[in-house]
Amino acid sequence: MTSTGPPVETWTEWGRRLPQLEVEDCPALILVAPHPYDETLGLGATAALLSGRGITVQVVAVTDGEQSYPRRGRGARAELAEERREELIAAAIRLGLPRPWFLGLPDGEVAANESRAVYAIEEILEDCPAGTWCASTWRCDGQPDHEAAGRAAATAADHTGAVFIEYPLRMWRWARPGNPAVPWDRARRVPVTELESAMKAVAMQCFTSQLKSPDGPPALSRAAVDRLLAVDEVVFV
Repeated sequence: MTSTGPPVETWTEWGRRLPQLEVEDCPALILVAPHPYDETLGLGATAALLSGRGITVQVVAVTDGEQSYPRRGRGARAELAEERREELIAAAIRLGLPRPWFLGLPDGEVAANESRAVYAIEEILEDCPAGTWCASTWRCDGQPDHEAAGRAAATAADHTGAVFIEYPLRMWRWARPGNPAVPWDRARRVPVTELESAMKAVAMQCFTSQLKSPDGPPALSRAAVDRLLAVDEVVFV
């Protein structure tokens, strides 16, 4: 495996057919993202599919992702936070979603602020219809903010009676098909169409601050984006 993970073909040529997620059971979706773009890379096509069926999908960004280029100074990080918010707003429009909500927790410090995240997500879920789905990054994804956001969302869902599902992101980089560390028995494939997949690809182009950088490698490699645009959207239930 290279530093950017296995090639796209490693996953697209895997013969295992995962069970399909029954999206008809979803009354509404709160889509929790540790950083702007996580929701689009992980479940952007799913969000577009549900929204197209008249189901409310609300993105909640836990942080503004201001530490994606940690060597930049404080002023530059503040500018980046604002830029990333605007990118997420633009991406949500392209997916047919309402304006995202921003919790504004410190990037890279979600675990240290996990109780704040739980409280904020609980408040959102308490105003949602019974049986609302709450999706966040997988709690074993291999990235600290991803895992902490997933734990916070799972706790908030448990406290409010919401249905918790989690989506992998980093997993596609460090794992390989059949990896025993991945709960494949809980994995479900979302039945998205070419239309929703195309909407996801267009929405990803909104995150220019992560796809290009004037002072070094971009935060998001082309290989990582291509892989997550090519694989089926998968959740663990």
